Amino acid sequence: MTLGDIQTRNNVKVSGQGEQTILLAHGFGCDQSMWHYIVPELAKQYRIVLFDYVGAGNSEILAYESEKYSTAHGYKQDILDIIDELELKDIHFVGHSVSSMIGMLAAIERPESFNKFVMVGPSPCYINEPGYVGGFEKSDISELLTMMEMNFTGWASYLAPIVTDPEKSPQHTKDLENSFASVDPQIAREFAEMTFLSDHRESLALMTIPTLILQCSEDSIVPLEVGEYLHEHLSGSLLKVMNVKGHYPQISEPLKTRELIETFLRHKC
Repeated sequence: MTLGDIQTRNNVKVSGQGEQTILLAHGFGCDQSMWHYIVPELAKQYRIVLFDYVGAGNSEILAYESEKYSTAHGYKQDILDIIDELELKDIHFVGHSVSSMIGMLAAIERPESFNKFVMVGPSPCYINEPGYVGGFEKSDISELLTMMEMNFTGWASYLAPIVTDPEKSPQHTKDLENSFASVDPQIAREFAEMTFLSDHRESLALMTIPTLILQCSEDSIVPLEVGEYLHEHLSGSLLKVMNVKGHYPQISEPLKTRELIETFLRHKC
């Protein structure tokens, strides 16, 4: 696959200036536009690389393969492809939600390519297990997946206000609902299954890149216990709990989110 193919496949966009690169990876039901509130300021100091996962945004939907993308490793490989083809080195990776784990798998496989790592609203496992609070029962996930199959538009309008703060910013909630609804229903469901049924807890001990964990104080998707669990199991990690409602602080509190990211990136570990 050539550079042009990968750029088209993942709608890769490069901007900004600076010697170091920040690679930003969006979460479930979204695309690279979810970073647009924080990118302009970051681009003043860093080279910014944005992309869409296959099936999201303006990616090449014909490149989607259900078998490849049934696990996080398929998406991980796309990240490594982008790193290789753009010849990225010593990068700072910022991943939202499930991208925190996808990116972590890439960093475990290729640690020499990474400098620092930021996880925004991450979770290694969304399902409650004995001795572990993930936030959902298996039956909750089954109901979510069934809703996506039976009434995809209704699912989008149901989930958007749950993961945002509609009272504070109804427009953000509407934008997210539109983003959810724009994804191909089959791809969205398969992405949701990959996300919510994955368990990456055993991989945490293999992560060696200095990591900032950004946890929202009122996140209906990721409870506070998850951030604390990650902090305990990721060696050398830093946990920052933001006084934010919702799962998208880069949208609801972009200034604070960017400041925390920049402070961490400037700090010498």
